[in-house]
Amino acid sequence: MGQGEEVKTRESPSVGILERGEIFFFYRPKVTKKEAHSPADVQRLYVVLRPESGEKSVEEKQGSDSGKEGSKLGESSAEENPTRPRPKSHYEEGGHGVEKVDIEKQPLLRFIVMGKKSLPDPTRQRGRPYWGFVDLVTTKIDDVKASLKGEEYDTKTRGHRQTEPARALGEGIYRILRHNPGKRMHTHLVYKLEFPPEDEKNEAQESLNVEREGSFIIQVKNPDQEGSSGFGGLKRKRRASFPAHLQGNVGHRKFTPADPPDFLNYEGCEFLLIAAADDVEEELGLELKTEVENSHDPSCSDLVRTFGEFAPVKPLIEGTWA
Repeated sequence: MGQGEEVKTRESPSVGILERGEIFFFYRPKVTKKEAHSPADVQRLYVVLRPESGEKSVEEKQGSDSGKEGSKLGESSAEENPTRPRPKSHYEEGGHGVEKVDIEKQPLLRFIVMGKKSLPDPTRQRGRPYWGFVDLVTTKIDDVKASLKGEEYDTKTRGHRQTEPARALGEGIYRILRHNPGKRMHTHLVYKLEFPPEDEKNEAQESLNVEREGSFIIQVKNPDQEGSSGFGGLKRKRRASFPAHLQGNVGHRKFTPADPPDFLNYEGCEFLLIAAADDVEEELGLELKTEVENSHDPSCSDLVRTFGEFAPVKPLIEGTWA
C-alpha cells in the first residue's frame, strides 16, 4: 500500500506536511466475548502509526532500553541468557532518552491506545476532545504483534480469564499537518482508508467512527502538568519524559501541537484528538490518494502483509464485525 500521495486542490500556504505514513486500526472484544457484534462488545480501540517520510527523514525516538520497548528487549535477552535478571514491569516507566531512526529505511511503529472505544464523530462531537496515549514505540514488528495477540491469565476474584486477539478494523494513509490559517498554529492528524473497500458495509468502522477519511486536531499533553477533572491521564511514572529540546517546546503550557511529530515517539505521550472534519479536501484543500482502489484481495493489504493473519481480518476485508 505505502504512504500514498497528497494533491493540493487549492493554494493553501498555511498547510505544511510534517509526516506521511500508514495508519492501521484494531479493536479488541471484551474479556467475556469471543466476538464483537456492536460497540458494546468492544474493550479497546487501537491505532498504529508507521511514519515513512516527512519534513525530515530522520526522527528522534525514545531510547530502546526505556519503557515497554526496553522491557521487551530485556525479555528477549533474558530468554537468550537465563542467568540475566528479568526486566521490571512494562508499566513502570514511560519513554525517555534519544535515538535516531531513519524512517525511510527502518520501520518505526507507534502503538496507540484510545481512551474511548471510538474516534470522535465530526458530525456530532466537533470540539469535544478524545484522550489517547502512546503505549509502545518500537522498530520491531513482533513487539506490536505481541500487543495485539490474545492471552490467558488468572485472577484472584474471577479465576481464569482469556482475552481475544485484536481484530483488524481498517488501514490507510495518514498525514500530520502544520496548519496556520492566520490564527494560532495547530496540527492535524488526517487519514484516508484503503481497506475495507468502499463498496462493503463498513458497519464495524462506522459504529466506531472510523470513517472513510477524517481530520482531527491533535494536541500533545505536557507530562509535567497534572490532568484536570475528568481527564486524569496516566500515572506520573508511566508518562513520557521528553528530552530537553522537546520539553522546551511545550514550556508551561498544558497542551502543545504535535510539531515535531517526534513527541509521538515516546511511550506515555498523552494527546487529545478533536474532530475537525470528515472531508479533508474541503477543509484543508488537500486530497489524499491511496495506492489501491477498492480491492477485495487480502494480499493487497499492507496490514496483513506486515502483521499476518494473527486474528480475524473479516472487519478489514468485508467491513463486518468479528
